[in-house]
Amino acid sequence: MDILRRSLRLAQLTLTAPRRPRIGLHDVARMSGRVWPTDLDELRHVNNGVYLSLMDLPRLDLLMRSGVWARFQKAGVYPVVASQTITYRKSLRLWQRFEIETRILGYDERAVYLEQRFVAGGELYARAYVKGRFLRRTGGVAPIAEVGELAGVNPTAHPIPEWLADWSRHVAMPSTSAPAPSEWDA
Repeated sequence: MDILRRSLRLAQLTLTAPRRPRIGLHDVARMSGRVWPTDLDELRHVNNGVYLSLMDLPRLDLLMRSGVWARFQKAGVYPVVASQTITYRKSLRLWQRFEIETRILGYDERAVYLEQRFVAGGELYARAYVKGRFLRRTGGVAPIAEVGELAGVNPTAHPIPEWLADWSRHVAMPSTSAPAPSEWDA
């Protein structure tokens, strides 16, 4: 996505989120969008990577509208994507309006898990699952128990489904302090 388009979308979110209705952290947050020319690939539909970029802002919208974002900022904690997967059903086309629905599915001992859906005209176009971690601005990882305290939730009260835990284990990479050579199996 081009930098100007992303900057405009971020500015729109920053200006509109405080005026939009407040929501609970575990509610489904909905954020509208429109397909712009800079979102398209050579086949004239939204580029697969653009979907992932578009999903960033609705996650921030959920945190802002639930009141959690301000607490994270004050504590010097911020979310990052650790892993994600997306399945595409239909292509979004130029000028088409759509919504991105975002919902927290639960937590494990290290991360938060979300589902995000691209919906147009009430119909599902794409669905993604996202695993997020929390880092400290001063360095290091914020434990999920601390994140839960900041957010005012008990993460253990919102366990993730077993299939999502399996997915997380299957896509996990070694920690940044462990060796991770690029070796292909024969």
